[in-house]
Amino acid sequence: MEKKKFFSAKNVAYLGVLLALVIVLQAVGGTIVIGPVQLNFTLIPIALGAILFGLWGGALLGFACGIVVLIQVIVGTVSFYTVIWNGSPVVTTFTCVLKTTVAGAVAGLLYGVVAKKNKLAATFVAAGLVPVVNTILFIIGCLCMPNTIQSINPEGVNLFVFILVSIVTFNFFIEFALNVVLAPAIHRVVLVVEKQIGKRKKAVALQEESIENKAADEQPQAKDNQT
Repeated sequence: MEKKKFFSAKNVAYLGVLLALVIVLQAVGGTIVIGPVQLNFTLIPIALGAILFGLWGGALLGFACGIVVLIQVIVGTVSFYTVIWNGSPVVTTFTCVLKTTVAGAVAGLLYGVVAKKNKLAATFVAAGLVPVVNTILFIIGCLCMPNTIQSINPEGVNLFVFILVSIVTFNFFIEFALNVVLAPAIHRVVLVVEKQIGKRKKAVALQEESIENKAADEQPQAKDNQT
């Protein structure tokens, strides 16, 4: 996508809405807790950004999400955040910022590749990739601070198993399902809206063309009347 096209007025407006959604959902509460299950909606606008604007759109929204998460970690809104920040601040910083940024970028990149053959399949691929890449990088980040993670592992369970079972649990599958089900649906709505906007623009263009043609026809008549 060319810079001029990427930073068009329409794209900037859509990105602004998605950026606000990312920040609000992550900062104010994009997670709904139902018993042991956490429904996290924060990754959905990142997936939409990747679908609509490709690599840079997904990366930008993912980066914004990562910054908000990092602030939450530093503030210590959750006990786990306090532990990893105090134990491994550098690794924690890179993990928070990179995991969603890379997830959005990869989703946007692969969407562009798959969309050349099938846009519907590309939408599902991009939507599913965001939680997958995000979780993989989170696990890698945890593995890069073994002493910190082991400090909250009193039973001495294998580090990788402990991360999967106690930290990641099945929330990943919930995030994956939410993204795959909701992101394509919302994207479809966006496409419908864009189609309606396109029709309005076409109608306005035709109206302007009609006015110009009418004005052009009236000019010869005016000249004839003067003569």
